[in-house]
Amino acid sequence: MTSGLEMDLGRMRGFPRQDGRKGIRNFVVVAYLVECAHHVARQIAQPFQAEGCQLIGFPGCYPSDYAERVMTAMCTHPNVGAVLLVSLGCEEFRRGALLDAVKASGRPAELMVIQECGGTRATIADGRAWVERTLAECNAAPTVPIGFSDLVIGTKCGGSDGLSGVTINPAVGRAFDRLGAAGAMLMFEETCELIGCEEHMAGRAVTPELGEELRNAVRKADRYYTDLGHGSFGGGNIKYGLSTLEEKSLGAYAKSGRGPIVGMLKPGDRPSANGLYLMDTVNDGPVRFGIPNINDTQTITEMVASGCHLIVFTTGAGSVVGQAVAPVLKGVSNSRVYQRLSDDIDVNGGTIADGVESIDRVGERIVERIIAMASGEPSKSELLGHQEFSLSYKTYEPIGPACLPL
Repeated sequence: MTSGLEMDLGRMRGFPRQDGRKGIRNFVVVAYLVECAHHVARQIAQPFQAEGCQLIGFPGCYPSDYAERVMTAMCTHPNVGAVLLVSLGCEEFRRGALLDAVKASGRPAELMVIQECGGTRATIADGRAWVERTLAECNAAPTVPIGFSDLVIGTKCGGSDGLSGVTINPAVGRAFDRLGAAGAMLMFEETCELIGCEEHMAGRAVTPELGEELRNAVRKADRYYTDLGHGSFGGGNIKYGLSTLEEKSLGAYAKSGRGPIVGMLKPGDRPSANGLYLMDTVNDGPVRFGIPNINDTQTITEMVASGCHLIVFTTGAGSVVGQAVAPVLKGVSNSRVYQRLSDDIDVNGGTIADGVESIDRVGERIVERIIAMASGEPSKSELLGHQEFSLSYKTYEPIGPACLPL
């Protein structure tokens, strides 16, 4: 007999892309290439937000290989169906190369340079006309069936509390074990919040060489924070019941589940085979641009740049963030915050502490919500119109061969 979950899995549909990937959304993205173009891009996108138009961008004027890599990955993401680039005209972003990359991916793409289009009013009018035409095409696009093996799913935590490591985070770990066994590609991150867990991760690595890369990534994060003079364990964690860095690290680690770790990624690297990956989100080299990630949104952006179709975000204190290109499924560790923020939270893991549900059952509910979202149902953050996006300057060296799956 077919189980209910298997029947639900048959609902999942995706948008086929030229590179063989499939998207669970078909967004039209408006992308500004310097902060000076942000207002114009926002005005172009805003009237069409409810119809699937998303706003992303990079504020810097000085060139950044990292930012251009992330922007290229976003504009050719499987959840993106078309792209409008908005440039002021004198920034150093290689806009022509980005436009060529989007067109080569088979997506409709257009570049508008404000200095050449007649200024603010003219660019907004032309941009809105292009978006309106293109949205109609994207909304009429055909879909194809998708399975777990087509999905890339990331997990991230923010605002952890004393229950995060015993309720919602372990439940995400159980969901990840199930998704990994079904063939999905999975990633967890925050090496700066995994300090002390490096030997645990190395023991799960599929090769000794990968194990050493995992250790080195956490050691790098530890050095980086030492140089900065502060760490990831902050006052908010203490306020909401965490006692030590070790407790926070173990709670963050619990989201990864129990399966083998097959590789390590840096932002913009795409997983090449199914299985579980660690994402290294801490700058390579000396401290140059401040903290490794200026907020939770940038970490989510980096995982989406590595191909994540959706993000499972856990919190104990409460969070309302979404993302512009990938839906965010938010889970909370306690029922008190869930009752207060139920409009923003998709899964209440507080039922575990309440004695109502097991960790396994909440893990099953997370998988059920992932299936629903991959079938076109919006997450809470999507219903509320959240489309956060954050990108700043960072520097990374390429990953080595030991980081790649066997």
